[in-house]
Amino acid sequence: MTPEHRLEKLGLKLPEVPVPVANYVPWRFAGNLLYLSGQGPKQSDGTYKVGRLGRDMSIEDAYQEARLTGLNLLAVAKAAIGDLSRIEAVVKLLGMVNAEPDFSDHPKVINGCSDLFVDVLGDAGRHARSAVGMGSLPNRMAVEIEVILLIRD
Repeated sequence: MTPEHRLEKLGLKLPEVPVPVANYVPWRFAGNLLYLSGQGPKQSDGTYKVGRLGRDMSIEDAYQEARLTGLNLLAVAKAAIGDLSRIEAVVKLLGMVNAEPDFSDHPKVINGCSDLFVDVLGDAGRHARSAVGMGSLPNRMAVEIEVILLIRD
């Protein structure tokens, strides 16, 4: 089953790829590695739910925000490579969580993206990962995630 079929089976649709609002590109190739710029949980209307873990957002809500971020990352990957089946492996994921200093469940939040990648890409979605806390994130969003992908020729 292709990743696109898995998305359909999950009832998910890839969003439009966001246009950068600063001086960077959404992706960059280095050989067969595709580096995706950090994405957040941008909703279809262009807004973000704002929240800080440990203060005004639950782990469950932030998990969903990380899942939406993963969907946004897959949309960028598809724009870059045309077919998600070309993803041989998700090599590395860096998940950043907007959190209070005493918050310690960053991995539970970033699991939203990690679980989505495995659901959509199967074993190719398994990856090395870091999940870290940040003092703030752009637009006061709960998570920002960047990814490195290995792409088949």
